[in-house]
Amino acid sequence: MNSRHLALCSWSLKPENPLGLVSACQSCEIQNIQLALLPLVHDSRWKHCAALLEEANIRVISGMLEASGEDYTSLESIALTGGLRQDEMWPSTIDNAKRAGDVAAAMEVSLVTFHAGFIPEESCGERSKMLDHLHEMTEEFVDRGVSLALETGQERAANVVSVLQEISMPQLGVNFDPANMILYGKGDPIEAMKTLQPWVKQVHIKDAKHTAVHGTWGTEVAAGEGDVDWETFLTLVPEDVALVIEREGGDNRIDDILQAKTMLQALGAC
Repeated sequence: MNSRHLALCSWSLKPENPLGLVSACQSCEIQNIQLALLPLVHDSRWKHCAALLEEANIRVISGMLEASGEDYTSLESIALTGGLRQDEMWPSTIDNAKRAGDVAAAMEVSLVTFHAGFIPEESCGERSKMLDHLHEMTEEFVDRGVSLALETGQERAANVVSVLQEISMPQLGVNFDPANMILYGKGDPIEAMKTLQPWVKQVHIKDAKHTAVHGTWGTEVAAGEGDVDWETFLTLVPEDVALVIEREGGDNRIDDILQAKTMLQALGAC
């Protein structure tokens, strides 16, 4: 049995408060989590989250940050609003990043992930602006002793590599989500993982089916029921990288998380 860390995404459980999160983690029998950080910044109900998680022996292995003003209504809307693309949202996003970085540092969480948005492949003013913002954000996290990882899916793997090489900071890497490559139609997850493997700091365990209609979302499904070739994919994940189960669709989140856990165990991945 592989000894790598198995974790789950806190937002997959849709908890209203830290006690709800603890209860759901216990139902899944998983003691490691990736924690959505903005509730701890903005919602008083999460004020004592760190203490409650520690008391329950639940370890936060990474954090998650969302850029301000994102609209996931359609592929077109998220392309225009996702990540660092909106000038008017940058002050809010960087302020949230600094505050989330403070929370991560206080909790001794060494990695935070987020979607940078649809970064243009060609050299242009939009790309330069987004990379400048990404560089500034990365520096804010590095100053707090925290690394940053870009979640895959909104760009093709080769473009992600070009961004990482241009910024050239070892603390900036990739949170690889194979389902997002399918959902956004941005390439084959196996080939993308081969390309991005040197930069992978964390992996999301999420599955999806390709869309039958060009220009529309693929469909997220429970792990093992989609188009991800898990047996091959898992052989490409570096041994020191955590596997973090994420489920954003469906009405039976705990059952689906348990299904993903069982699949990973059957494949000897954790």
